[in-house]
Amino acid sequence: LLSAQSDTEAYYGRLSKARDFSRRAVESAVGSESGETAATWRANASLREAEFGYPEEARREAESVLSSAHGRDSTILAALTLARAGDLARVKTLVKELEKDYPSDRMLTLYWLPTINAAIELRGGNPSKALTLLQVPAPYERGWPMNWATTLYPVYLRGEAYLKVHNGSAAATEFQKLIDDRCIVVNFVTAALAPLQLARAYAMEGDQPKAKDAYEQFFKQWKDADPDIPILKQAKAEYAKLR
Repeated sequence: LLSAQSDTEAYYGRLSKARDFSRRAVESAVGSESGETAATWRANASLREAEFGYPEEARREAESVLSSAHGRDSTILAALTLARAGDLARVKTLVKELEKDYPSDRMLTLYWLPTINAAIELRGGNPSKALTLLQVPAPYERGWPMNWATTLYPVYLRGEAYLKVHNGSAAATEFQKLIDDRCIVVNFVTAALAPLQLARAYAMEGDQPKAKDAYEQFFKQWKDADPDIPILKQAKAEYAKLR
């Protein structure tokens, strides 16, 4: 519940509160001698740091996860964090470890590994290859890839890849899925940032009215957000150029 509350606080941009709830969730799990649970909550928080624009904090937290007792889910989240934060050499090593440790895990091979590898390609400047990789998890992307969350990460990354290849219309279709499927993705970080990404897609297409509306929906959602979050500051700068 503490970790779920941290996701809710982050959904509204209240990152300092989200960090506090994540810390308490980790402490609670450690106190219950649940090492993998503690690692998973910490890894979830590290991924949020990466998506909100704090790569150094994200890498530091991910490495803390990997240096402690950790299992499948926490390793997956740490690997995705490192891919999003730009530590590509490290995440490629983790991908090999996951392949070796869980050779029969179909959710890993059909959902998570293609998603992580797509994140690597996106960070490496190869969005077309990312789009190819993301064809693999497409039939399963609305599924339940972990025992505590549905992320729609393949959808989110596909939208980003379409932005990278300057296909705003296709990107908008992907990000709209995250908004339409709120009952699935709930308060996960991809849901929090979907309105902003949708705004960027509309802006790329030159549809200023829809872009402004999507930006304003994001700002309304984040009306009580911590003002210094990098992705929020970037969003405000983008919005100012539309006015």
